[in-house]
This record gives sequence, C-alpha cells and structure tokens, in this order.
Amino acid sequence: MLELMVVLLIITILVGIAVPRYQSMIRASREKTLKVNLYSLRSVIDQYTADKKKAPQTLQDLVDGGYFREIPNDPMTGNRDWRVDFDTSVSSVDQTDTGITNVHSLSTAISSEGTAYDTW
Repeated sequence: MLELMVVLLIITILVGIAVPRYQSMIRASREKTLKVNLYSLRSVIDQYTADKKKAPQTLQDLVDGGYFREIPNDPMTGNRDWRVDFDTSVSSVDQTDTGITNVHSLSTAISSEGTAYDTW
C-alpha cells in the first residue's frame, strides 16, 4: 500500500510539472500562428491594393480576388472574424478607392509579451 502511494505521489508531481509546460507551449503556438496570420493578411491587403489600384472593402474581397482560399482563423478567438482598420488616404497615386489597410485580433487577452493581442 505504501509503494502504491509513493508511485501515485510521483505521478502527481510529474503531471504537476507537465501541465503548465503544455499550456505554455499551446499559448506560444497560438501566438506564433497569430503573428503569421496577421503578417499574411497585411501582406495580401497590400498586394491586393497594388494589383487592383483600390483597397479591399471586406476581407472576403481577398478570397474573391484569389489571394486566399479562405480567410485565416484568429487562433485566439477560434473564428475567422478580425477587426479591420479603414483608412481614407491612398497609399499610391494610382489608387482609386480607399478601404481596409490593417487587421487586428478581436481578442483582448494579454499575450506572454505583456501586450493585448488586439494591439498586434
């Protein structure tokens, strides 16, 4: 009986060490995915604006234009909704229409860096 209790204690200690590490790895993975998705969206918005001479009015315009198969997920919220920034200025003299210039996560949670995800 004593040996069984010692084994259970060891297992409990190991699980106590493993769970926080697992959670921090999941968080770091989501943060890296968010950074990549934001970079991709911003890059494609710039490409769309340069190609079409107008900024996209919705993120669906990027899919309809063939720049994405589908809008990337926000790993922090788990859905495809993003906060978009509209700008009334044009980025080049050839640009005819204004529209979306930037995207952000809808999550207001705080990252491991200490900043809110919606400020990235």
